[in-house]
Amino acid sequence: FIPAARAAIGLKSLKVITFGPRPQDFFACNAPIQPLYDLGIEIQENSELDLLVSYRAHKGDKRIAGVADDMAKELGAAGNTYPDLLPRLAQFELTLLDWAQQNAGSRRYVAFADKCWPAFPKEFGFEPCYVNSRLASRGIPVACETDVYGAVSEYIGACVTDGAVTLLDINNSVPQDLYDSDIRGKYRYAHRDTFMGFHCGNTPLCRLSKGAIKYQLIQNRLLENGNKPDFTRGTLEGDIAPGDITFYRLQGTADGRLKAYVAQGEVLPVATRSFGGIGVFAIPEMGRFYRHVLIEKHFPHHGAVAFGHVGAALFTLFRYLGIPDVSFNRPKGMLYKTENPFA
Repeated sequence: FIPAARAAIGLKSLKVITFGPRPQDFFACNAPIQPLYDLGIEIQENSELDLLVSYRAHKGDKRIAGVADDMAKELGAAGNTYPDLLPRLAQFELTLLDWAQQNAGSRRYVAFADKCWPAFPKEFGFEPCYVNSRLASRGIPVACETDVYGAVSEYIGACVTDGAVTLLDINNSVPQDLYDSDIRGKYRYAHRDTFMGFHCGNTPLCRLSKGAIKYQLIQNRLLENGNKPDFTRGTLEGDIAPGDITFYRLQGTADGRLKAYVAQGEVLPVATRSFGGIGVFAIPEMGRFYRHVLIEKHFPHHGAVAFGHVGAALFTLFRYLGIPDVSFNRPKGMLYKTENPFA
């Protein structure tokens, strides 16, 4: 009861601050925000230019050195691969925290949904992922790619677990050779139960097996022609620590309704051999869930991750909020409404 109640109360004191529109190729996460107002959430929408002006105004801020030192301490010698970058990141962290404090108004809590590419890295001089991860570890989620519903979902998870959460892409497969060598016969999951939960580097360091500041590989190829990285640096990379997780999301529909899903699983202790903040996830009957819930019900590619099995609290919360459609990963023998019983 307490975790669900904490989230229900927290939502009525939440303000989501956004910077920039959705990137062109990611309209899927867009949805009318009116249902969020119905939940008592307030939203402040700003442009990337507003953020850039505020960031530049923080140049020379006397607090930058202290924040950069704190970052270096958190990362350790092995994780602090670009010491020269930390003052830029510290300046940005102060920009977001000051904006939250100055614009919260009557609200007690803040979450961000920020546009982080393609214009951001070149104009600001870095990728914001590590800063996003630090704020998330303090209970201030920062959703990538202006994903407003992703930010709200992360905030819900932070309230329910009283801990750090993350937001990941849910549409990456585990390669067949990796499954064959490291998962088959060792764990109870079929290949279609597994997937790579990935994002560029926004997962808090406390949720990684180990992490380090790196650069965004894809953006480096596109924006810096694959040369020595400069402004594409700033991601926090590392494999996500193994353990129980709950994948979930609250989402609006085109006609202004709310829907949600909840699925419990785990991060396997399997090396990903990849980049970004990433883990090998396993959810029972994930293949069916992916087809009949995520795709059929038009959920976007971002899913929030709570660390621990908190499906009961999330399901209770969503029902309390009056959300009529709360999906979950149905076990074998329990068909989805549109599932072919003869297949």
